[in-house]
Amino acid sequence: MSTKQVTLPISGMTCASCVMHVEGGLKEVPGVENAAVNLANEHATVQFDPEKANIDQMVAAVRDVGYDVVVDKITLPIGGMTCASCVMHVENGLKSVPGVLNVAVNLATERATVELVPGAVTIADLKHAVEDVGYEVLDVGGAATEIVDRERELREQERQREWRDLVVGVILTAPLFALAMARDILHVGLGRMDVLPWLFSWKQFDWLLFALATPVQFYVGRSYHRGAYKSLRALAPNMDALISIGTNAAYWFSVIVLIAKLFGVTIADHVYFESAAVIITLIKVGKYLEARAKGQTSEAIKNLMKLQAKTARVERDGQEIEIALEQVRVGDIVSVRPGEKIPVDGVIVAGSSSVDESMITGESLPVEKTLGDSVIGATINKMGAFKFEARKVGKETALAQIIKLVEDAQGSKAPIQRLADQISAVFVPIVIGIALVTFALWFVIGGSFTNAFVNFVAVLIIACPCALGLATPTAIMVGTGKGAENGVLIRSGGALETAHKVTAIILDKTGTLTQGAPSVTDQMTNDKLPMTKDEFVRLVASAEKNSEHPLGQAIVKHAQDAGLALTEPSEFGAVAGHGVRARVDGHELLIGNAKLMSDSKIALDGLETRASQLADEGKTAMFAAIDGRAAGLIAVADTLKPNSRAAVAALKNLGLNVYMLTGDNPRTAAAIAKQVGIDHYFAEVLPGQKADKVKELQQQNEIVAMVGDGINDAPALAQANIGIAIGTGTDVAMQAAEITLISGDLRGVVTAIALSKRTIRTIKGNLFWAFIYNILGIPIAAGALYPFFGWLLNPIIAAAAMAFSSVFVVTNSLRLRNFKAPTI
Repeated sequence: MSTKQVTLPISGMTCASCVMHVEGGLKEVPGVENAAVNLANEHATVQFDPEKANIDQMVAAVRDVGYDVVVDKITLPIGGMTCASCVMHVENGLKSVPGVLNVAVNLATERATVELVPGAVTIADLKHAVEDVGYEVLDVGGAATEIVDRERELREQERQREWRDLVVGVILTAPLFALAMARDILHVGLGRMDVLPWLFSWKQFDWLLFALATPVQFYVGRSYHRGAYKSLRALAPNMDALISIGTNAAYWFSVIVLIAKLFGVTIADHVYFESAAVIITLIKVGKYLEARAKGQTSEAIKNLMKLQAKTARVERDGQEIEIALEQVRVGDIVSVRPGEKIPVDGVIVAGSSSVDESMITGESLPVEKTLGDSVIGATINKMGAFKFEARKVGKETALAQIIKLVEDAQGSKAPIQRLADQISAVFVPIVIGIALVTFALWFVIGGSFTNAFVNFVAVLIIACPCALGLATPTAIMVGTGKGAENGVLIRSGGALETAHKVTAIILDKTGTLTQGAPSVTDQMTNDKLPMTKDEFVRLVASAEKNSEHPLGQAIVKHAQDAGLALTEPSEFGAVAGHGVRARVDGHELLIGNAKLMSDSKIALDGLETRASQLADEGKTAMFAAIDGRAAGLIAVADTLKPNSRAAVAALKNLGLNVYMLTGDNPRTAAAIAKQVGIDHYFAEVLPGQKADKVKELQQQNEIVAMVGDGINDAPALAQANIGIAIGTGTDVAMQAAEITLISGDLRGVVTAIALSKRTIRTIKGNLFWAFIYNILGIPIAAGALYPFFGWLLNPIIAAAAMAFSSVFVVTNSLRLRNFKAPTI
């Protein structure tokens, strides 16, 4: 069984209870294995078996529980249709695409109108579906961008509607509130019946309040009433239900009082039109501010998407043409000029340049690129011009993968959210129950209908399940986004949470602490021979020119980098396990270990002492004899990355126990561990034993992070509490890890752990506020302070507090945007 994943944009959610209802509805669909709903970005991430479940069923499930999936319509011009059968073929082909909800094809206009879920479908998916049934999609112009952009447009339209409603609410509520407060203060509070008698003594004054309040109640507040109806119909009450019940109670009670006065019956002296209107308007203010702030939590994704080039210059039919990025195909030869963005991923086939990869890797210095080197889409070509062959396009590019990874992480849940979810599932019914009990107690025991009514409304309005729902996802969205900006890809909220608990970290030596490839570190010539160091290195490198051994290749590269002119050896042969023999420019050369020299009866003239010292430093020394005499030695080692020592020191400063893992012998392992500042190491570890070393530390109650880059690191990465892969390593390692360091710089581990600690601290602060607000606010609204201080909470104050609560949580999460990677 193959599991697929889809992200559905959800509309109508306002609080944590909504999240639980949508998740519950989706999980009931046969074939859905898991559903995680994020209130902050209003997305549901669903994992399902495509043989048992489809997106249509998921959309229906969301609608059944009172919410909706954001859908969009797009029109595609179709070529090749000639009859009604063609129409059916195209419709069926498009309907087969997961995420397409409905299709209408018009033969006369040769257009297909497709209703689909933004983000779940791309233009490329639709094109392929049409082509598969024998037709073609003609140029779709601006629609050639990913349809996910349309979701942003639809969300923005929704925010603009909210803003219009808010403006209407403020225009009507401000005078309503001012009139009501003026009358209460002047006539009721101060007894000044002589002030503006023509206004406040007017028998129809309350009807003026009614006229101002009614549009606010039913136009400005319509989304709350509609949401309440849907949620109550589905027996899944949410925050909308609390607001709607509370404001409708205040509004309709006031209407009844007003109508009763027409018949000479006085039910109450006061109407609550201003309370209903101000509550709705204040909550609208809070929701609008919250929506704006939530939009900023996904800023990292928007910034990543802005990195993409819009067009590419490719060679087609012997000509260079400029095409849209989406039209680049694997195998295309793409031209890049100085200062331009590289459109897609590929390999250079002509030319050379330096490339600024900072936007992807976080590395500030440009990287030199030449023939055969890989280039990454969205990075910037600095100086030279070059051509490259496109290897990865569309969703396969590094940038697209990064965006997908960040989106998945932002849609995931952290274990710390579990308690909030459990409470959210029953929060609204409990609050409604508390409100009813409050009304009954105040009415029966307190003997005051007015106090009972005011406290009933205040309890409904002050309760804030939205703060609970936003506490964790907003922080995770900002945290994972900041990680991506710093070259750290965090796969899930769970990984972000686990990272802050880590007590021990295992660093694989090769490719993690070291460069992963040998390079020359030392050269020494025999003083008894009249030969310069450059000539010595030139002859040895020429002898190794055709060698396939990594150590020999390192010597050749070192000589070439030094600008030495190498010559072709006239003779070459390997001495198995010991070295090589060669003839270069008429000289007999013997290059290898001490045993090769001993077997050839060559005296080392003291070079062996230096070789022993180099071995203690973790380096491999190779002796070279020329024409039967020891000429010198060259040491080769897998050198440390420039920042490894500083990164290890920073990890130790975070209080972590740092371990090194290597297949080297204990002597070499000790030398390298000492160089990098690591106190604990595992030596002579075979690839299959790496996971066992992780288990060994876990059995000592350590929370273990494993950092590696190779295929043989994958089991250990999976075994660790958290796996961290070096981005310059293999895809297998990155798939097994929860965190990936794009640049391969070990400092990213420090950044990941520091970011995790800061994010979890923010989440805990958010949850504390959300819980303490409701724990204190609801009893106060119920009148708990009245016996001691004579205080009752005005529903208007309750609405202001409720609006502030969710805005506070989102704003607190946005403070994470100021996170700076630790300076090392």
